[in-house]
Amino acid sequence: MSNPDSRHSDGDHADVFAALGDTTRLSLIAKLSDGQSHSIVQLANDFPVTRQAVTKHLRVLELVGIVRRDRIGRESHYAYVAKPIAEASSYLNQVSEQWDDALSRLKSFVEV
Repeated sequence: MSNPDSRHSDGDHADVFAALGDTTRLSLIAKLSDGQSHSIVQLANDFPVTRQAVTKHLRVLELVGIVRRDRIGRESHYAYVAKPIAEASSYLNQVSEQWDDALSRLKSFVEV
């Protein structure tokens, strides 16, 4: 997966979409979107998987910049970062507009 700071092209959004393609990671994002920082222990308590599995999912989200990890003492705490998802959403809106325009042109062509 690409470095979140090096995202410059439309193709780089694929990493974000890939990271979002797992129900456990989506649930982690939902939990983290409360605006609070959470430890792995706090997050793992809400899932039927091991802490190690939760940690692996968090690393995937961290690699694409959706979560931020901060060390507090001996614990890692994770917080949600909205920017990568907002950028992916903006990209999807652009693609949607392009398709709407193409379909509108096709409709005009067919109706003539």
